[in-house]
Amino acid sequence: MTDQKIALVTGASRGFGAAVAEELARRGYHVVAVARTSGALEELDDRIQAAGGHATLAPMDITVDDAMRTLCRGIYDRWGHVDLWVHCAIQTPPFSPAEQIDLKFWTKAVAANVEALGVLANFISPLLRAAPGGGHAVLVDDLAEGPFLGAYAACKAAQRAIFAAWAAEQARLQDVHVHRFVPAPMPTNHRNRLYPGEDTTGLARPTDEAARMVTELGLV
Repeated sequence: MTDQKIALVTGASRGFGAAVAEELARRGYHVVAVARTSGALEELDDRIQAAGGHATLAPMDITVDDAMRTLCRGIYDRWGHVDLWVHCAIQTPPFSPAEQIDLKFWTKAVAANVEALGVLANFISPLLRAAPGGGHAVLVDDLAEGPFLGAYAACKAAQRAIFAAWAAEQARLQDVHVHRFVPAPMPTNHRNRLYPGEDTTGLARPTDEAARMVTELGLV
């Protein structure tokens, strides 16, 4: 067991996930950054190091159970706990009518957005319980719904249901502190897939929203 603050960020390579990883590193966390894209993770690590922070890169796919099991075991062996897990990873289903959802992509989206979240909660919760005072789990949520967003909204609703049940279960025990955070709309690649051609002039900056999340949820 170490008294170093450890943050696990899933979906850390780009957009809001990268901004969260950088903000947490700036606040003194050692960040374990998980994403599929090695190059983007290395760029993230360069920025974190340039700002005086520290990170461990974990280029892996969250849908591969054995990889995530090995990662969590490695975290336990090295640090003994996780103080904070922020789940930013998302497989964005294409913008499409509800009756024309690409079934091949739908299978991938459910695997990444729903099945993987259930597996990760199972693997990561013991690490959170081992943190002094109990660790924090944060789902980065999105309430978007409406025409052509059926597949995406369904995935986010399933994630929300898992975290809502977990939060209710932990209301008495308080050995894991479960949160949801809805960032303001941001000009990310993820949002561009949902709203192609949108005017991004007035959208929030990911860095500002990451700082707001940390402050509002009391993660410092």
